[in-house]
Amino acid sequence: MAEQEKEKEFKLPKRSFSVEFWVGVFAIAGVACFAYLSINIARIKITNAGYYPVYAVFSDISGLKVGSPVEIAGVQIGEVSAVDLNSVKAKVTMQVREGVALRDDDIAQIRTKGIIGDKYIRISPGGSDETIASGGEITITDSAVDFEAIVGKIVHSLEK
Repeated sequence: MAEQEKEKEFKLPKRSFSVEFWVGVFAIAGVACFAYLSINIARIKITNAGYYPVYAVFSDISGLKVGSPVEIAGVQIGEVSAVDLNSVKAKVTMQVREGVALRDDDIAQIRTKGIIGDKYIRISPGGSDETIASGGEITITDSAVDFEAIVGKIVHSLEK
């Protein structure tokens, strides 16, 4: 008799999915969706798969920052992934989408977009048949226009 009482005491309840379980499942799914949207809105890349690095050296990159777009003919083909100081010039590393072949005589120009003045790199295509390999350099560059310096020169020339 004592054995029968012990069996009743330790009998496990029948398992069924309760309301709390389903609330937990939907909460986890909601957090996963929120994380996915956050990463996409912030344009955070987990990997650089599908892109190859190319760099260019500029004498002045004022206003250009990591994450700035790289465009050809107004179409974004990549973005700036790093900005470093190379001696007295700025070395800009760009991640360019695979399938977009840059030529060795293409021109990398820093330009201003919109009213706010966000900087981006515009690639003007050249006519060469030679392409730049992964990790290669765009040798022809055109630095950012410094409007403050231009206005300063105009003001000083008007004073004379």
